[in-house]
Amino acid sequence: MKNMTSIIVAAALLILPALATASTWQIDPVHTNIQFSVRHLMISNVKGVFHKFTGAFEIDDKDITKSKASSVIDVNSIDTGIEKRDEDLRSANFFDVAKYPTMTFVSKKFTRVGANKFKMTGDLTMHGITREVVLDMEGLETVVKDPWGNMRRGVTLATKINRRDFGLTYNKVLETGGVVVGDEVAINIEVEMIKK
Repeated sequence: MKNMTSIIVAAALLILPALATASTWQIDPVHTNIQFSVRHLMISNVKGVFHKFTGAFEIDDKDITKSKASSVIDVNSIDTGIEKRDEDLRSANFFDVAKYPTMTFVSKKFTRVGANKFKMTGDLTMHGITREVVLDMEGLETVVKDPWGNMRRGVTLATKINRRDFGLTYNKVLETGGVVVGDEVAINIEVEMIKK
């Protein structure tokens, strides 16, 4: 019995360092920006942001590719700078926030593509539809201590999606051809996170 206990303790001591390599980093909403851009009338880009969101990274310090990330965005917090347009985006014409108040992202894979550069693959759920997306990610391995003693990391994320893939199909055709709202949406995110 004594030998069995020693073996269990020894095994636990071997496992614990491996578990300790993962650390939790909470997204700091004050220093994070989620921005999107879409073509308007085929001649310009309209930009907007989401103000309310939560999220975290589980970072494996020994092997970043084993890390994970997840986030929840409050779609009601959409802001393009024009309230009438925002109301339309919240309506059943587009996001239909009464039925689908949030969008979520859950990572599935981190792939290294260069020094401090990765591809983050995950499932984006929006408007009740889940699709796999790939985001370009840069900066994850840089860690700094702020003036208050908190450990921080920052990442830049970018991707493009087709809104029709998520059931956002509403549009109007122009007399000159083309449409009012483009299908491709560029997403750019600046994340700052704090170690828990």
